[in-house]
Amino acid sequence: TITLDHITRVDASSDFNGIDNVPKRAITMGVSTIMRSKRIVLMAWGQNKADIIKRTIQGDISSEVPATFLQNHANATFVLDQSAASELTRFKTPWLVGECIWTQELKSKAIVWLCQKTKQSILKLTDRDYNNNGMSDLLAQEGSAYDLNINMFNVLQHTITGWPGGKPNTDDSHRPERANPAKKRVILFSPHPDDDVISMGGTFSKLIKQGHDVHVVYQTSGNIAVTDDEALKFAEVAKDFVGDAGSGINFKSVIEFLNHKSENQIDSLEVRKLKGLIRRRESYAATRYIGLKDENTHFLDLPFYETGQVKKNPLGPED
Repeated sequence: TITLDHITRVDASSDFNGIDNVPKRAITMGVSTIMRSKRIVLMAWGQNKADIIKRTIQGDISSEVPATFLQNHANATFVLDQSAASELTRFKTPWLVGECIWTQELKSKAIVWLCQKTKQSILKLTDRDYNNNGMSDLLAQEGSAYDLNINMFNVLQHTITGWPGGKPNTDDSHRPERANPAKKRVILFSPHPDDDVISMGGTFSKLIKQGHDVHVVYQTSGNIAVTDDEALKFAEVAKDFVGDAGSGINFKSVIEFLNHKSENQIDSLEVRKLKGLIRRRESYAATRYIGLKDENTHFLDLPFYETGQVKKNPLGPED
C-alpha cells in the first residue's frame, strides 16, 4: 500500500462526497511490475493534471513522481485531453519545438509569453528577443520587430474595454462590442449558482451599472456542493423557527437523515431540495449585491443534474 498525497485525495474528493471521506492509503502495483508490462496506457483528463503530466513526460526521472519511469518504457502511450496536455512544451510554446502556422491567436499567445519571459512591454521587444526565443520565423513573416510590436499592441489593446456592452456614441470599428443599440438585453448562462460571479463578476457588474437589461440563468440547482453540516444547520434553524407545517419540507426527517447519513449515501429528495434552496438564496445574495433585480434571476433546475451524485444523467427532452 501507499499513502495518497493531498493532490490525489483532492482529485478524488468529489467521488467520495468530500475529502474527509477519501481513504488516505491505497493498494498499488510496484514500479518494476508495471515496467514489465508489454504495453502501458496512461490516461489523464482536466487542467488539474497538467502540471503532473508535464513532470511525467518532460521532467527528470525521479521516485518522487513514479510515472516518470515510463519515459524508459518501450511501449507507453499517453492519452490526454487538451487541458491535461496544456503545460507540455509542444502545446504551450510550440514555437520552441518547430515551425508554426502563425494564426492571430497563436501570435497573441506567443508575444504575451515573450513579454513575460523578457520582462518587457510589447513595444520594447527587439529582433534579438524574437530570434533568441524560437520566433525568428514569425519575425521574418512580419518584417521587423518594430512593425510586429505595433501591430500586436493594437490587436491586444482592441480586446480590452471598460464597456462590455458597447460604448454609446463612439466609433466601434476597433471595439470588441458594437455601440448600437446603446442598451442591450444580455443573458448570462451560469451552469451552477455562483459560476456567474466567480467567472465574470466584474463584467456582470459593469453591464448592470451601464444600464443594460441583464438576466442571469442558473442551469442547475448545484445542490451537491452544499455540505451536510451546512444543510443540517439550516434545517435545524428552520424547524426551530416554523416547524414542519406548510414549509414543503419535513425538517424533522431531514435532520434525522443527515444525523444518520452513512458514508457515500445519496441524499434524499428532501435533503437535495433543501440544499438547492440554500444555493438559490446564495445566488440571490450575490446578484442583489451587484444590483440585479430578483425578477431578472432565473432558475432552470435542469432534471439531468438531479441524481444526488457527481455522475449525472444524460441530457433528455425534459431538459
